[in-house]
Formats: sequence, structure tokens, C-alpha cells
Amino acid sequence: HTSFPDVRCALRARGMTRQKIRAAALGAVACMGDVHAIASANPSAGAEILRDPGTNRGLGFPQALRHSKAVSGLVPPAERSFDDQDACALAHLRRKEAPLDKFEFLEGLHSTDERTYFSLLVKHTAECMPIVYTPTVGAACQNWSGMQHGMGPKGMYISIKDKGRVKEMLQNWPRDEVKAIVVTDGERILGLGDLGANGMGIPIGKLSLYTACAGVDPAVCMPVTLDTGTNTKSVLDDKFYIGNRHERVRGPEYDEFIDEFFRACKELYGEQVLIQFEDFGNLNAFRLLEKYQPDYCTFNDDIQGTASVVVAGLLASVRITGIPISQQTFLFQGAGEAGVGIAELIAEAIKTEGGVSVGNRNQLRALHPLTHHHYFDRAIVK
Repeated sequence: HTSFPDVRCALRARGMTRQKIRAAALGAVACMGDVHAIASANPSAGAEILRDPGTNRGLGFPQALRHSKAVSGLVPPAERSFDDQDACALAHLRRKEAPLDKFEFLEGLHSTDERTYFSLLVKHTAECMPIVYTPTVGAACQNWSGMQHGMGPKGMYISIKDKGRVKEMLQNWPRDEVKAIVVTDGERILGLGDLGANGMGIPIGKLSLYTACAGVDPAVCMPVTLDTGTNTKSVLDDKFYIGNRHERVRGPEYDEFIDEFFRACKELYGEQVLIQFEDFGNLNAFRLLEKYQPDYCTFNDDIQGTASVVVAGLLASVRITGIPISQQTFLFQGAGEAGVGIAELIAEAIKTEGGVSVGNRNQLRALHPLTHHHYFDRAIVK
């Protein structure tokens, strides 16, 4: 049972490219599976093996396993290579025209055959990523409650009504080892606003990127939606809405719920489990990050992830322009989570470059997108 890192290191030593490393790592893990366990499984376990997206191989089960007591007769006689399975799935995907239809197909595949799903994402990243994440995931979240038929459980929905038993609920997750968690409360989904429990598409999509782009084993990833209600009337009025039908809970009750979740994650999965905030509203995003960073392995992708990419681009551009960051002026349209996060990291980069803090607030200015007034709602210049 070679681990993902072991596979990657071995392949890197052979001079393989990062893209080939990811594909080979996924293929290696897919081929390994629990072959011996499947071969010796009781007949009653066969259906569960096929229902579990982590163990199901469809027509990819080798002939040696076709005669096992567990899967005998449950799989058609033809045997396909993994490459042929990928080609078949890709052809099916390309027959669909609407992005949302493509999304539903891929998520259905995600629910039934993880190996093929992630293989498509790795081999056809440019084609598949805009479907499983932005921009299509936004439309998917808006239609999430109506898309639940045929989509298996791929994340944990924890309601504020379950306050006091969060740890107990997390223990229902089907995999014991969790190393990466992406969590949202659905209040600020992309630029679409408060979608409540419909925001689950974001944690699922983001963790798909973890696997497809960084080779993180999907078996150790857990998407979570913390349902504390929603203030969007159209969502509450949707008769098919899957979340709590009440306005957002604020104040001490909300904070106690978030705190219980963080404590439960550390108790169950250890101090090193990564907890990524995703699409929390401005009211909570900054303060929760500041609260939990000292004691947990956590970050906010909207604030910090976006900032790291932008500042990396700025640092790279210095090599071309020859103008140090400390001698440049930056204008931001708005001061939301991304804008403020970028401004704070630029300020840190200026300090690192020149050894001094930003001395002139006008060097980092935010422009209100409607009134064109200059403002910052947080202290960027320290």
C-alpha cells in the first residue's frame, strides 16, 4: 500500500514531469485498491464494493477478481483498460452541451467511480476544471437543491441544530483518516451571495483541485458545510431547498457552533489536520481566521490563497519591469476579503523588500466600486 508521496518521489527520480507524476500516482493508487480484500470478500460485500466510489472499478476489474465470490456476476464480462474507461467517460462528457449538464455528469461519476473522475481531471485539466469549479460551480450551487437526485454523499452537512453533537456527526464520515477539510457556511458563495446549504459545491470542487492539481489522496479529504441558515429569500422560498429554513444565526450561538466544529476536528483527526475556510462572509471571515490561526492548521483561501497568487505575480513582474514593489502604487476596486488580503500581503512584501513598513497609506488605495470613494475597512498600514 504505497502512499501518494512514495509514488511521486519514485516517479520524480525517473525524470517524469509533474503532470505525468500526478496521472501515474492516481493510476497507481487506483490499481492498488484493496485487491486482496476484494478477492477474499464475502459474497454480501460485492454490492458495497461496487457502490463505494473508492473501490468500484466497473469494467476495470481484472478477470482474476471477476471470479471472486464478491463481484462474480455483478460486473459485465467485458474487461476495459483504465485508458478505455477514461475515453468512454470523456466521450460521454463531450456529448453534453450545457455546462450544468456536464457538471452533473462529472459529479455522478465522482459519486460512483473516483478513479475515472480524477483521471479525467488530471488528463484533461483545461477542459474539466471550468466545469467542476469556476465558473460552472457557481451555477451548480444555485441549482444544488434540485440536483441532489443521483448524487451520492460526498460531504458532511452539519446543522447548527446539531450543536452539542458535532463530533458525533463527524464520526459518520465513511473514512477514518482525514488530513484536509474545506469548510464553508455558504454566506458568500463566489459573487453570488448567501446560498446557505447550496454552497456545498464549493468545498467539493475545491478538494477536487487538491487531488487533480496537487496529488492529494481523495481518501483523506472531507468537504463540510456548516448550515447556520440563510438570509436569501429566494433560497428559503425554494420548496426543494435542502438546508435550514430560517435566517442566519449570529452572535454567541454561531461562535460556539464554529468553536465546537474546530475542537471536534482536532480531537478526531489530530493537530495537523488542515482546515480551509472557504466563502465565509466578510463579517466572519477575518475574525475567525485571526481567532483560530494561533492554535489550528488553518487558512482562508479567499483572503490568503488569492493574495499569494497575486503577490507571486507581482514579484515575478519585477524581474521584467525592474521597478521594486516598494516603489509602486496599487489601486483596489473594493475592499472585500480578496482585496484586503492582497493589500495586506503586498504591505508585507514591501516591508520584506525594503526592511520598512508601508509609510504612506496612499500607496495602497481601495476604490469603492459604486461611489469611487477611497477607503479601507481594515488597517492595512501598520
